[in-house]
Amino acid sequence: MIALPGYTVSEILHEGDKSIVYRGINDEQQAVILKVLKATFPTLGEISTYKQEYQIVANLQISGVVKAYALEKYQSQLLLVLEDFGGESLQTFLDSEISIADFLGIAIQLATALGEIHQPNIIHKDIKPRNIIINPQTGETKITDFSIASRLSRENPQIGNLGVLEGTLYYISPEQTGRMNRVIDYRSDLYSLGVTFYQMLTGVLPFTSADPLELLHSHIAKQPIPPHQLRSDIPEVISRLVMKLLAKNAEDRYHTAFGVSSDLQLCQQQLEITGKISDFAIAQQDFTGYMLIPEKLYGRSSEVNALLQAFERVSQGASELLLVSGYSGIGKTSLVNEVHKPILQRQGYFISGKFDQLHRDIPYDSVIQPFRCLMQQLLTESASSLEVWKAKLLSNLGENAQVIIEVIPELELIIGSQPPLAQLSATAAETRFNRVFIEFVRVFAQANHPLVLFLDDLQWADSASLKLMQVLLAINNSNYLLLLGAYRDHEVSLAHPLMQTLQQMKNAQVKIDQITLTPLTLNHVNQLIADTLQQDLTFTQPLAELIFQKTHGNPFFLRELLKSLVVTNLLKFDFNNRRWQWDIHQIQTVDVTDNVVDLMSNNIKQLPDVTQNLLKLAACIGNKFDLGTLAAIHEKTLLDTAQDIWSAMLAGLIIPLSSAYKIPLVVGEETISTAKFDQSVSYKFLHDRVQQAAYALIPEADKKSTHLKIGQLLLRSQSDEFEPENIFGLVNQLNFAIDLIPTAEKKRLAELNLIAGNKAAASTAYKLAGMYLNIGLSLLPAGCWQHYQLSLELYDAAIAVECINAEYARSQALIDLAGEQTQTLIDRIRIYKRQIQLFIAQGNLPQAINTALSVLSMLNILIPTESVGIEQYSQQLQQELVFAKDKIAELATLPVMSDPEKQAAIEILNTMPGPVYIVRPELFMPMMITMTSLSVKYGNWVPSSFGYCVYGLLLCAVFGDIDAGYEFGQLSLQVLEQFNDQALY
Repeated sequence: MIALPGYTVSEILHEGDKSIVYRGINDEQQAVILKVLKATFPTLGEISTYKQEYQIVANLQISGVVKAYALEKYQSQLLLVLEDFGGESLQTFLDSEISIADFLGIAIQLATALGEIHQPNIIHKDIKPRNIIINPQTGETKITDFSIASRLSRENPQIGNLGVLEGTLYYISPEQTGRMNRVIDYRSDLYSLGVTFYQMLTGVLPFTSADPLELLHSHIAKQPIPPHQLRSDIPEVISRLVMKLLAKNAEDRYHTAFGVSSDLQLCQQQLEITGKISDFAIAQQDFTGYMLIPEKLYGRSSEVNALLQAFERVSQGASELLLVSGYSGIGKTSLVNEVHKPILQRQGYFISGKFDQLHRDIPYDSVIQPFRCLMQQLLTESASSLEVWKAKLLSNLGENAQVIIEVIPELELIIGSQPPLAQLSATAAETRFNRVFIEFVRVFAQANHPLVLFLDDLQWADSASLKLMQVLLAINNSNYLLLLGAYRDHEVSLAHPLMQTLQQMKNAQVKIDQITLTPLTLNHVNQLIADTLQQDLTFTQPLAELIFQKTHGNPFFLRELLKSLVVTNLLKFDFNNRRWQWDIHQIQTVDVTDNVVDLMSNNIKQLPDVTQNLLKLAACIGNKFDLGTLAAIHEKTLLDTAQDIWSAMLAGLIIPLSSAYKIPLVVGEETISTAKFDQSVSYKFLHDRVQQAAYALIPEADKKSTHLKIGQLLLRSQSDEFEPENIFGLVNQLNFAIDLIPTAEKKRLAELNLIAGNKAAASTAYKLAGMYLNIGLSLLPAGCWQHYQLSLELYDAAIAVECINAEYARSQALIDLAGEQTQTLIDRIRIYKRQIQLFIAQGNLPQAINTALSVLSMLNILIPTESVGIEQYSQQLQQELVFAKDKIAELATLPVMSDPEKQAAIEILNTMPGPVYIVRPELFMPMMITMTSLSVKYGNWVPSSFGYCVYGLLLCAVFGDIDAGYEFGQLSLQVLEQFNDQALY
């Protein structure tokens, strides 16, 4: 038995995955329950659950909750000291039948305690028999274990791996699964209470599948057998009460735990007085002063049906794009989220990304982020499951897995480190990226688990993402893939990149369906208000007409305006008459805004000044942001920043993206600074309109300086090695304020734009790369070549990217400028190589060949252009290479070519096979033999493998030496592997 200082332990009550619970006494001989973390060195997450539980319980002071006496340090762990009132877990009583009278005695205490817990906006999130303690002698019943409880009145559950789902699967509410398109509020606890009641009455759980996914599907979609059909002495009214608690939609459950308690007490009174329980109408005393706006969709039945039909087609092996368009706040995201239920039934995957108006210059950001989240989900699975995924991923990705790791670094944690990638030509690199990404997606889009990828706000999509979207849905590229896209149709014209992309996809026979959401009708608005206020339609009609006039049927605006009317006391609950009341004339005379951004701005202005300022900074970052970045630009600690944003979370304006948000709220700064805080705490704005409102609160004159300060603070907080998303976010902030950058800092910003441009180009996002590189060039001073190496790198990269982007005039202008400034032969040839590539891209092959010949002559390689000279030159080289045929295998062990001029020559020659084969075929042989000769004489270089390959081809086809040709082919493969050069593929 464990020895705990100050306590005598008598027995182990329970041992879970993370904690052990003991019974004992303290030095004052007081009976206590001791809860200890199992891990010798607990994580911050585990520490935070104990601290949170202690803080919540210590502040509740409710008789129906097990008291928390102390939270003490024990070695490197924590010890939670709890009240021992002689109780045992309700779980131990479930093996034998519980009488109706005993059930009522326990259930009334539970419902009353739960109502008191909910009053200060605490959601327990794990109500179940094991967390209910009963004294068998007195019948006293209390609730325990607040380790995952929430102090937010509403939480947005995120879809994740079942292993990290909060709650217990047998008792979890449908909305707590994250697959119901619903938020979690206190009514989630009422569902779990219903499961517990069901088990107490019948001895069985409503759903008992051993398959976790089937269990979740049952909670969401299946109706349990009513309790009275399983046990004959259960009164039908109690059975109805339990079934109401088990309603799939929170709107159909009891509104409060006190309403449950009231009905149970009526049952108890009848049983005590008459010995039986007669039927009565339940939930008559169930009312609350808290406005509960239904989350169901109004007026969208046909649209939901179209969405579900699209998923059904994809589940049969199709791939298609379904677009949902409409105004901001019209309900596009809410509609799309209705696909969660059938996805669960098919055991599919749903991942989503959102384009951001302020992040439009981050290539692939919103397409890649969903897959990064998916990798993080996989990392929470068991070791055996990870091995299965590793095998599938490596099988599909092969030796090119590093392509995906470069944009989704979490993949490396699953498949291990991979060999570096070759430096390919731009076209080859783009082809490789697209092909490998398709194979990556195919791992997850399968018959036994279809994939749904939702991309929101496509009107802000970057060009690289739009192109990748095309690639994914190209004919024969994918199956079992449903790409859902939402956009604001009033913000795009026919010339918009999105619309042009869609037209190209239609031309390529990609299946595209469209759903256009229109505003709610007055009837639908009235129905929503009547359901919210629990009044008949006739009574709410005048209010509905006024709100419809203000909101024009926009669902988001409508809901926020209703909340605002409650806050301003224009809509209030009359507890005496138990109904919502309002004065329509008073509402008409008050200046109620008809602009949703103004409404959100007013809501933000109700927050503390420090929180308002924090939201302004967050709005500059984007729709989503993390605590580390926010703390850096807030110039405060993680703990202080988390506390400063808390009031915005309580107001529902900021939504946490995982339960990790609790850690800095309960764990001290010292603990965070001395432990590795490896859990990213991320948040998002409730809606784009909230972000827009926060950003609008920054005076127009201060916007650029705000972005500048953010960029400078981010730069100060970064290491020299930038993660891709870090460099783009940082550079975008500084570029926004480019005209405020001090002269002394422009060189550094030019360097950062060079890094960003190269990273974008490496991801084949060439349009964005061109933007960054041109900004970098614009930052160079008039005498820019005094920063010679920076200028050369910027010009070289920009020339290449503008050529790829078909901006040929711009590319040529940069070549002309750079050519005048190069200081060495090697640097001049670097620019000449770009000139050759530009000529080839423009189809000017003769000029490309002439330029290459001229450059080679600068390097003292004179290739004749007349037929007689060509033949003599080729014969001479062929004779020089005769000796090489006798030791072909040894050529693989040649040293790496070290002479920069010879490297430049072989690279120039490597650009020529296509042009000379088409325009000057007589030059093909001498140029290719020259490549091989340079390699044999001076060592192997990256293009050598291609030279050996073509020389082997010539030996077979021209000289008839099949054996030697084959050996040179084998040599080519060996050198290819040495340099990891996959350009041939």
